[in-house]
Amino acid sequence: MKNAEHKNRTQRYGFVLVPEFSLTAFSCAVEALRTANSLAGDMLYEVVLVGSGTDLVRSSCGVEVRVDCQPDQVQQLDALFVCGPTPVLHSGHEKLIAWLRRQSRSVSSLGGIGTGSYLLARAGLLDGYRATIHWLDIATLREAFPRVEATGNLFETDRDRYTCSGGTASMDMLLFLIGREHGIDLASSISEQFVCERIRLSDEVQRVPLKVRLGTQQPNLIEAVTLMEANIEEPLSTDDLAHHVGVSRRHLERLFKQNLQQVPSQYYLELRLDRARVLLRTDDKPILQVGLMCGFSSASYFSTAYRNHFGLTPRQERRNARPAAGSPELQSSFGRSFER
Repeated sequence: MKNAEHKNRTQRYGFVLVPEFSLTAFSCAVEALRTANSLAGDMLYEVVLVGSGTDLVRSSCGVEVRVDCQPDQVQQLDALFVCGPTPVLHSGHEKLIAWLRRQSRSVSSLGGIGTGSYLLARAGLLDGYRATIHWLDIATLREAFPRVEATGNLFETDRDRYTCSGGTASMDMLLFLIGREHGIDLASSISEQFVCERIRLSDEVQRVPLKVRLGTQQPNLIEAVTLMEANIEEPLSTDDLAHHVGVSRRHLERLFKQNLQQVPSQYYLELRLDRARVLLRTDDKPILQVGLMCGFSSASYFSTAYRNHFGLTPRQERRNARPAAGSPELQSSFGRSFER
């Protein structure tokens, strides 16, 4: 939902550069804001670069960036993003963490880019929030901070906390925020400027290695899920999966229940529905064809299963992904209403 006050004044977005930060993730974020200003012909956003002790901050690729100020010199910001280092910092930067805690009382929104999420978690600023981080660090974040609802999604926007997995996902996250404040048309135009095929959705998962995504080292389970992902259009039966993996059906069902809290057939169904959701949002193929491509033999079965899982029909999903021009809800390729 657009905020009239925000729309009428320049938003000040601060970026804290921690030594060894990702230059790619940082530049994707700030370039989205710069291009928003350029295309709008107005100063929608002011970028403030904040150091963590030095005026020149070295990125992980060796390029140094000159900051505008140090933490104790920062004036009022609308949002503050922490650009974290590689590898993740398990200790150190205690002054920065204490400063982030103080900033949380005056800054409207806080964000973590890549491992910046870990620094926010260390400050206790993600407790009770949905948050994400690069897939290499998901397990570490979950283990160290059980009060953070860590996901494997590209980015998360939960109330006044914005986190992304790093890399080019920072652009997707900033385009979401720009779209929420200034409309989908501007966000889409920025995406086109960077020759992006589409604006990715917040709930799309990172390309996480299967054993990391499942949180298990069980080779038989990993092999079964790999077979499922390779056979979406023509699903295998549980008996066929067990045969290919080389275990009994009962043993396979026990593996799924112990590690994924589901029977194989339910997990398989959700895989196919997730694939259908991506196609409905991004592809123009007829809905019936999408259902067939995801292993559903009839339109009624596809529609019923989709509604039971996502709470809306495939037709509604597609309509939400392509709103009419001027739609006040702004339900677009971002996949959900822009609501605060």
